[in-house]
Amino acid sequence: MPDTPAAPVLLGNAPGSFPHSVLAERHPAIVRQVRDSFPYGPEQHRALDALLKSCADGVIEPLPAAAADRDRWREWGMAARTGRSWFDVPWLWSESHFYRRLLDAVGYFGPGAWQGIDPFRPVKLAELDAAETDEELAALDALEDRPEDERARALLHGSLWGNRADLGFRLSDADAEARAAVPALVHDDSDALWARLPPAGTGTLCLVADNAGRELIPDLLLIAHLLGEGRVGQAVLHVKPYPYYVSDATTADVVDALRRLTAAPGAAARYGRLLWTALADGRLDVRAHPFSCAPLPYANMPDDLRADFAAAVLTIVKGDLNYRRLVGDRMWPPTTPFREVTAYWPGPVAALRTLKSDVVTGLDAATETALVRAEGQRWRTAGTHALIQVRTSQRP
Repeated sequence: MPDTPAAPVLLGNAPGSFPHSVLAERHPAIVRQVRDSFPYGPEQHRALDALLKSCADGVIEPLPAAAADRDRWREWGMAARTGRSWFDVPWLWSESHFYRRLLDAVGYFGPGAWQGIDPFRPVKLAELDAAETDEELAALDALEDRPEDERARALLHGSLWGNRADLGFRLSDADAEARAAVPALVHDDSDALWARLPPAGTGTLCLVADNAGRELIPDLLLIAHLLGEGRVGQAVLHVKPYPYYVSDATTADVVDALRRLTAAPGAAARYGRLLWTALADGRLDVRAHPFSCAPLPYANMPDDLRADFAAAVLTIVKGDLNYRRLVGDRMWPPTTPFREVTAYWPGPVAALRTLKSDVVTGLDAATETALVRAEGQRWRTAGTHALIQVRTSQRP
């Protein structure tokens, strides 16, 4: 981590704060949603009700003795958190453990009939099957005759904005963006990103995925374009090994997204077939490292994952949760240099992130002042702003 004095780790114990609202309101709502999404039996209902009560006024308990990942969670700090309120431990740890306990409650890890059943699958499939997805995929056809660099920029912005994206891929008016007092893009290092991925590139791109559905599809489209145009020789897509944070992408979600693409008409199907072939011949690899679901910042990543990222010409880290893990989930002053808080990363790294939590780094003072003047602190969590940040060397 940086030479800059460490900022406070985010906790959920301050009423009125965003982390507190997630623990006190969002998590109970998720339990109720999952309970209603499947015809679970009495055992699952009892476990979900117990988790609901624990979220409100209980404490963190150790994993069941038979849990296959019990030792892993011990390494991730379980002993220091056991017996403490969900609200009094680091927010990142508490959130991550909540989703692990939710999977236990519904029998995901088995044994039993519900083993391996993703409790969030109905939500993910509904998003893939939405009429808006058809419209967004059809809009790819309009990009076909545009210059390569224009298509690349459009697909990058589609990946950035995820399911808020206008996948009509209308390029933003750069002059209008400069005129805006508070631009939607609060930081833009896209030129540095493209410099790492030249037109005749041969290196490996890592992309650490965020959500499934209509966010994963533009991530896959960006990868397909970079492979198809020869801007990278190989791509490695990092996903979660099990369902996590409601909509985070797993290998099964990648398969669903590829089937959605290949079943579509026009350009979308061509992208889908390219990706399908790339998986078969090794140009695209999907990996699901256990640390992807760890309740810890990426500064704590194990050596094998570090080696993956070190070998990449660039790693793109997608989304809000991954950004929190990238910079340590601390309440940094927004002007703290991004290059300092990511100096530990073993190679070049880029963050593509829509702002949906308090954590942010790398802004200039004028941008922060304009944001606060226009919106108070809501700009941090509303999802109406985004950033592209790149650090190309390990030393600030």
